[in-house]
Amino acid sequence: MQSTTIDLFLDLCLPEGSAQSTVATLGPAGTSSETAARRLTSHMAAGASLRADESSSTTVLHDSYEDAANAVRSGSARFLVAANAYSNVAEFYMDPDLRLVGAFVHETPQYGIAVVEAVPAELRVATHPAPTPLILQLLPVGMRAREVVAASSTSMAAHAARSGAVDAALTTGPAAELYGLTFISKTRTIKMLWSVFCSAADIELPGPGVLLGESDLFGDTSRGKQPRPDLLSPAAPVGA
Repeated sequence: MQSTTIDLFLDLCLPEGSAQSTVATLGPAGTSSETAARRLTSHMAAGASLRADESSSTTVLHDSYEDAANAVRSGSARFLVAANAYSNVAEFYMDPDLRLVGAFVHETPQYGIAVVEAVPAELRVATHPAPTPLILQLLPVGMRAREVVAASSTSMAAHAARSGAVDAALTTGPAAELYGLTFISKTRTIKMLWSVFCSAADIELPGPGVLLGESDLFGDTSRGKQPRPDLLSPAAPVGA
């Protein structure tokens, strides 16, 4: 059963007008990233006191997080939403053209081992690399993964199973439904931290020697571009 845990949002300095924005993330349809990006747009609309039908925010899905980041750099999207479990997420934190402007905790859809039809006891299983440990957790008794095949997303893993390229997929409930797969295992969610980045050109940062402070959880996205002054602290000396 999906958890009802309240999502926690850390708004460092979401730019003004965020509720009318394009959010880029990993696709295609059915990924956990898609559900996280839609959760962010809902949060920003609520922060701006907009009804869902008043918000003009859109979610655009890309073949990779890197492609989604390029959309932010080029200005075709305003925000990148990336899972902190992604192995190359550090690239976005270190990129001088991107800025971390928020983070939030959001549970993924249900994950499980899904198939098109009856399968052998020894499976070729497609998965995105990040949730690979779940294969051993979720495989039914008497089955084992003889090969794990990397896919660019959980949705593409489901596509691989649908096409017959593999026997099964570790995928999400939305992707399994989209591709007509059936779970043969128990399922579970993942409580995940998601990071929100924007273009460095889109945000005003404090001057040298100042660190961004944390704002309140459930941050007010209608606040201005600067973080709360009372939460700013002098930067520590190098090597401290």
